[in-house]
Amino acid sequence: MSNLERREDKDKSASTGWTGILILAGVATTFGASLPVGYNIGVVNTPAEIIKQFCNESFHSRYDVTLTESSLSILWSSIVSIFIIGGVTGSCLGALVADNFGRKGGIILTNGVALLASVFFISSFPSNSVEMLLIGRLLVGLSGGLATSIIPMYLIELAPIKVRGSMGVLCPLGVTFGVLVGQIMSLNMILGKPGEWHYLLALYGILIILFTPFIVLLPESPKYLLAVKKDYDAAIKSLCRTRQKPAYEISSDISDLRGEVGENNSDDKWGLLQVVRSAELRLALLLVCLMQAGQQTSGINAVFYYSNSIFIKANLSESAAELATIGAGVVNCVMAILAIPLMARCGRRPLAIVSTASATVCLVCLCITIRLIDSVTWMPKLCIAAVLLYVLFYGLGLGPIPYFIASELFEVGPRPAAMALGSLCNWAGNFLVGMTFPLLQSSIGPYSFLLFATSTGCLCLFIKFFLPETKGKSPVEVALQFRGGFRVARA
Repeated sequence: MSNLERREDKDKSASTGWTGILILAGVATTFGASLPVGYNIGVVNTPAEIIKQFCNESFHSRYDVTLTESSLSILWSSIVSIFIIGGVTGSCLGALVADNFGRKGGIILTNGVALLASVFFISSFPSNSVEMLLIGRLLVGLSGGLATSIIPMYLIELAPIKVRGSMGVLCPLGVTFGVLVGQIMSLNMILGKPGEWHYLLALYGILIILFTPFIVLLPESPKYLLAVKKDYDAAIKSLCRTRQKPAYEISSDISDLRGEVGENNSDDKWGLLQVVRSAELRLALLLVCLMQAGQQTSGINAVFYYSNSIFIKANLSESAAELATIGAGVVNCVMAILAIPLMARCGRRPLAIVSTASATVCLVCLCITIRLIDSVTWMPKLCIAAVLLYVLFYGLGLGPIPYFIASELFEVGPRPAAMALGSLCNWAGNFLVGMTFPLLQSSIGPYSFLLFATSTGCLCLFIKFFLPETKGKSPVEVALQFRGGFRVARA
């Protein structure tokens, strides 16, 4: 081997690992942008009755109207569901924001919207305004939809191939951790008390204030600068800063950047409709949308909803059951952390298959054990085991992979639209489960978990037959596998 070849191999290996900028990008976006999304998902359940009481008192004092039980339930459903409406809207706008403001600029804009929402939250109680509470929930949902569309794309585009999977896990890790933090902070012993709920809802704003300045200091995505802005010099400068090496030491990375962007270096604009209509992208888009929607229709929120009553049946007190539910959330967070090295070592496809198959089995077991929970004394313990195992296997792949898989299946041009459509399906799945689960629970009880098991099992089969392994491959290489549609995608 010549000295030149040795130097090129050395340069290539030196430029494919973690750098200070990548670590800063991961930490800043995880805690400063992703965590607030999860926080707003997990924070509203525990103080629901307290906030309902505020709404009733507000209407009585301002409009001299006393809300009936049904009217109050409708209002509360509106407060909860308007968050999802905002998320769907944000997902639809994700591609537009990512291409017009940049990936980093889009995250900063997202944080601005979320911070404005926290101002509405903290002002709603002293202003005695339910309207401000509704506006805050709408805005924070909007920022959540934008965040889940843009953040995984930004991190994947910054990362070299070697750590791309680990970087992709960071956004769902932040969301998962945020849900847990929201559940903990909403406990009655902390901020889940009358007169303090508005501080509880607005608390995530502190993280945004602390971490947004670090996000401002991060480089813009080199692929965005080259493919969208057509600014070669800025793209190379950003790449050098991300790798923390001069250009002559990262020649292989520059070649990879040119190769990926070169495939998309036309003036065609990839909007949502263009991506949907493209026959070459259809299978990849179907995978992304089914995985994102399937993450929600796996019933993760329903499992957490049931978990509290399951723990009470196991002779835990109500307060202990709440802590046990939080313990299940801790398991979810631990698995999200373990997914970082596992994603780099095992690949996406095996983890996704094992996760969905195991989750399907756990859901069936959960249905059986809940149905028989009063039949024998040890059945509640088996039911708890089914809950914890389900959460464990969910966090292995079904939780993190759908968030970032579009960034690995799509090239730079159609990527923002594909990410937006995937995020849209995720929020739509969330809305579908949220609207139908109470009806399913009242009509068929634990058998509702068989529907979730069927959905997850079908997703497992679809992944097994059509999802290629993306570990160690560029999006250009992956895209070639989809050129033949359903016939050659397994190759």
